[in-house]
Amino acid sequence: MGEVKLIATTQSLFCARIQWALKFKGVEYEFIEEDLRNKSPLLLESNRVYKKVPVLLHNGKSFPESLIILEYIDEVWKHNPLLPQDPSERALARFWAKFSDEKVIFGAFGACRTEGEQQEKAKEAALESLAFLEKQLEGKKFFGGEELGYLDLVVGWIPLWLGVMEEIGGIKLLEEERFPLLHEWSQNFHQIPLIKECLPPRDNLLSYFQASISYHRSLAAKKP
Repeated sequence: MGEVKLIATTQSLFCARIQWALKFKGVEYEFIEEDLRNKSPLLLESNRVYKKVPVLLHNGKSFPESLIILEYIDEVWKHNPLLPQDPSERALARFWAKFSDEKVIFGAFGACRTEGEQQEKAKEAALESLAFLEKQLEGKKFFGGEELGYLDLVVGWIPLWLGVMEEIGGIKLLEEERFPLLHEWSQNFHQIPLIKECLPPRDNLLSYFQASISYHRSLAAKKP
């Protein structure tokens, strides 16, 4: 099927989902670690529009944006399908994936990087978004049913990345009593061998998000 390379960083939740998908499909690939503070010519050439990771390189073509890459992988390597076969279920999976990236991720990060009254408002919005995801797990082990699927990979950042953000931000969003289904799903997801293989060291994530959250809080403190 041609040579596969992935331009990525180990701490990026958007890159992790691509690694999981490739491993789930049994696709061999070369992982190219990118330094985002000193972006390589390869990244700048491969993603001229956004100049960010992840970027999948396959058969001389480059594919940016993690959700696009996931669908490309599923189309090219059709065994172990990620997306549902039913068109309506596929559409819903895409909807919730977009919702997760636009609302859940940035909502959680917003709640963890702010302070005081602003943090309380952001926390309320983040909890509301998580409640929508909780509902999608009713009667299911994974978001795709009994088997790992597309949406599981998209929200697979929750077990590790969210916990790190919560610790640094000094808040708790994913309470087991409030979100029992998400909590159980997180435990199931984390125990899958191919998932654990691609998880970055927690200490590395702590350092990364500590710097990011401290930076955003310092900017907020300077505002009149």
